[in-house]
Amino acid sequence: MHVGSSLNQFDTILVPRGAEYRAVRRGLQPIFPTLPIWAIPVGLRATKQYLQNAIATQKPSRILLLGLCGSLQPHLGVGDVVLYDCCLYGDADSARQQPCDRQLTAMLAERLGKQVTRVRGLTSDSLVVSADRKRALEQLYQADVVDMEGFTVLQQFNAIGTSVAMLRVVSDDSHFDLPDLSAAIATAEGRLKPLPLALKLLGQPRASARLIRGSLKALRVLQGLGTSL
Repeated sequence: MHVGSSLNQFDTILVPRGAEYRAVRRGLQPIFPTLPIWAIPVGLRATKQYLQNAIATQKPSRILLLGLCGSLQPHLGVGDVVLYDCCLYGDADSARQQPCDRQLTAMLAERLGKQVTRVRGLTSDSLVVSADRKRALEQLYQADVVDMEGFTVLQQFNAIGTSVAMLRVVSDDSHFDLPDLSAAIATAEGRLKPLPLALKLLGQPRASARLIRGSLKALRVLQGLGTSL
């Protein structure tokens, strides 16, 4: 399958800023040097503000969101590629749901075949770092993966009639705790703060080593999506 047969369907790519954005650029730029790639912030509030400002000046018609996510299911491991059908947000009694575009999602599912798993996503206001918390979220929402931007992206673009598909790579599984990096996120700007991040990683070496290994593996897969769709 030629990469253009699927990526040519999109006029804009969205990727969380930082390592995810750099990985996607490395994978896509040699093939599609003119394809716009927006580096969106980390977290719901910063992403919402960024998209409201961006939409005020330009309105894409077909968007592909690429990035990483955390697994809530035992059968989804690090490096697995997942394709969202929808994304949830809210509490268990009043969770709201935003759908991905059916046609674009079906097209990607056909192209990727057995390389991809269809999932229900859940967007969280904060990092989900404990295995117990992941199990609790899976039971409450029957969701498969968790992220920090997906619901807001769908909410903003569905409201203006822009079609969105979401393709992510699992960077941490549901079996182990992660280091709590919440203090390393500048919430308003939606970015990581290098010094607090380094201190948190040093403080939990075993969990940090697992996180780094998983992230590096997932980023390699994410980079390859640009050339192996």
